Amino acid sequence: MAEFIGRLFRSPSAVIGLFILLAVAAIAVAAPLLYPAGPWAMVGQPMQWPGQVAGLPLGTDALGRDIMAGIFHGARISLLIGLAATAAALCIGVAVGAVAGFFGGWVDDVLMRITDAFQTIPPFILAIVIVVIVNPSVSTIILAIAAISWPAIARLVRAEFLRLREMDFVASCRLIGMGNTRIILTQILPNALPPIIVTASILTATAILTEAGLSFLGLGDPNVISWGTMIGMGRSDFRAAWYLVAIPGMAVVLTVLALNLLGDGLNDALNTRLHRRK
Repeated sequence: MAEFIGRLFRSPSAVIGLFILLAVAAIAVAAPLLYPAGPWAMVGQPMQWPGQVAGLPLGTDALGRDIMAGIFHGARISLLIGLAATAAALCIGVAVGAVAGFFGGWVDDVLMRITDAFQTIPPFILAIVIVVIVNPSVSTIILAIAAISWPAIARLVRAEFLRLREMDFVASCRLIGMGNTRIILTQILPNALPPIIVTASILTATAILTEAGLSFLGLGDPNVISWGTMIGMGRSDFRAAWYLVAIPGMAVVLTVLALNLLGDGLNDALNTRLHRRK
């Protein structure tokens, strides 16, 4: 673990990405403390530009709501949906991929055909359909994003299990009488974790972008505010006050960039073959 952390912090991209993510997490945690009235409170004149009024550093929107409060509280929802959707997708994808790759045969065929069926539908369209049918809410959005994200994880895990199940250590486990479930959970899965961890960081970034897209289209939870919701609310006033879209848009860009940078750093740190060649 110490060696892994050392390799991770030797990667400039990982350090930058981790620093940005920690900053986003910090504002999400501080949101209810710094802005207890919430992001919907009207605190000033409408359409005050950033820096125009003291105490409102990012200005106000068309209804006089504090943009800074929206950014802080929006970070909570965007991160929550990104992390929760990724966790749900990992649970489904790892389970499907592990069973398919370990047992093979007709089990593999059935599970992979189900996976193919999900991948034939455009992901964002499927997310829209799910949210519209079930009604927009945070839990529905998490479910929709998980439903379009798990097939990629399933195929990755399946490929790793197909490779690892032929290794000598798996044969040794069978010889000493170890059961299939124990081999999957304690032997093969830990060795398949590096690519799963890297992919999870990318899935989190994709989930945040998908949530922003759904909220921009008016399919977000109407009871909470996210960065996508702020972009959607500001689009009608874009010509008169472009900052209403640019500020939350920049928050999305920085967070997604940070997750991608961290993913690159994790890939380098977890790639032991690369470090052996060096």
